[in-house]
Amino acid sequence: MTLEQLQTHVQQTRRDILRMVHAVNSGHPGGSLGCAEFFTALYGKVMDYSTDFKMDGTGEDLFFLSNGHISPVYYSTLARFGFFPVEELNTFRKLNTRLQGHPTTHEGLPGVRIATGSLGQGLSVAIGAALAKKLNHDDKLVYVLQGDGELNEGQNWEAFMYASANKVDNLITTIDYNGRQIDGDTKDVLDTTDLKSKLTAFGWLVLEEKEGNNTEKVIEILEKAKSETGKGLPIAILLHTEMGNGVDFMMGTHAWHGKAPNDEQLAIALEQNPETELKDY
Repeated sequence: MTLEQLQTHVQQTRRDILRMVHAVNSGHPGGSLGCAEFFTALYGKVMDYSTDFKMDGTGEDLFFLSNGHISPVYYSTLARFGFFPVEELNTFRKLNTRLQGHPTTHEGLPGVRIATGSLGQGLSVAIGAALAKKLNHDDKLVYVLQGDGELNEGQNWEAFMYASANKVDNLITTIDYNGRQIDGDTKDVLDTTDLKSKLTAFGWLVLEEKEGNNTEKVIEILEKAKSETGKGLPIAILLHTEMGNGVDFMMGTHAWHGKAPNDEQLAIALEQNPETELKDY
C-alpha cells in the first residue's frame, strides 16, 4: 500500500472508532485513536500475515494486543484489512457479538488469538509464541502492543527479564507511550521514570520514535526493529503517541480514555475526520 492509501486507512479507522463507541455509549476511544497510525502501519505495510486465519499462526507473523481495552482500533483494522466483514463493526459491544468490549476467543473472531484486557499479560503470551516459533524453526516474528499505564503491572517486568535472559530475539514489543492512563497522567499515578534506561538495563534493545502519530515514521521504526531481530536481544519500541489523536477536544487529556462522545461531540469529531473512499460501515 502507498503512504496515501495508508493515510486514508488511518482516517477511516478514526471514524470507525468514534462511531462504534458512540453507538453503544461505551468503550475506549482515547487510546484507540492514538494508535490508529500504529495499527495501520503494522497491518498495511510491516507484518507478514494471512487473512486465512489459523490459530497456530505457523509461517506468519503474529500480533498480540496486551492493552485489550483499545479493541475499537483493533477491530476496525482487522475488518478493514480483510479478516471479517466491515459491516460487523455495527455489532461492537452488543449482546452475543464477536466484537466484545475486550478481545476474546470463544466467539471465534478471525485475527484474535488470545483474550486480552487483564492488563500486563500480553508480553508473557507473546514471549511464549516467540519461543514456540523458535522450537518449530519458524522464522517469522511476534509483535505485541502494550500500554505505558499497564507497565504498573509487575508481570511485565518478569517478562522483560525472561525475554532477555532467554535471548527471545524474534520478538518486538511496542509501548504506546502516551503518558496517560484511566486515572490521570502516568507520571502522577505511578511514574515509570526513565523507561528507556530501565529496559536497556533489563537487556533489551530499545528504539524510540517521538512522532508516533506520523504513519511514515511509525513504518520506519517498525522496519528498523525488524532489521535488528535475530541478533540475540528482544526489541522494544517506545512509541510516543497522543491519546485521542485526530479529535481536538480529546487530545491533551486522559478524560477520553474510556468515555464515549455524545451526539454533538460525535458530529464535531467526524467533521474533523471526513468519510473517505473506504466508506463508513
